[in-house]
Amino acid sequence: MMLSDVADLFGDVVVAPAADRRLTRRLVDVWARAARGKFPSWEAMQDSDLGEDWDWVFAVDLEKSIGFPFFIYLGHCLAKLSDVHLSGEDDWTLSLLDKATADIYAAVASEAPHYRDDTLTLCDGRRLLFRAVTAPLAANGSEITHVIGAASGRLAVDVEPGLRLVD
Repeated sequence: MMLSDVADLFGDVVVAPAADRRLTRRLVDVWARAARGKFPSWEAMQDSDLGEDWDWVFAVDLEKSIGFPFFIYLGHCLAKLSDVHLSGEDDWTLSLLDKATADIYAAVASEAPHYRDDTLTLCDGRRLLFRAVTAPLAANGSEITHVIGAASGRLAVDVEPGLRLVD
């Protein structure tokens, strides 16, 4: 059983509020505006108006991230996802927060925002439609020193198909 149940934390169907379905796009838009032809700094991102989106954002210091992410910021709602574990042969020890931060080095390698759309299986068998983005940050505008990211999702609702094959 999960330490924290997604439905208890965030409601019956949604992990992030419905307005946050495009959270990843809004974060990248703010990142691009702050960049102005270079990598934005963590300070520039902090000055951005993300409103309630900040609850679903994280920031990592790469120099201090040895073996696991060193968070310099972890949104209130996103922090709760560290208790929501996945199932599977290899994934049962992974949390949703682990999945959200898994691509920090992909954003560094590509020197651009990196998106992840995934369907994850929670340890109780429910499926979660998961969306995350990570983007590089640089204290001096050119050398990547930090990564910012955001994650959201919703529980998949298994619905019978509307059309069926008839014999």
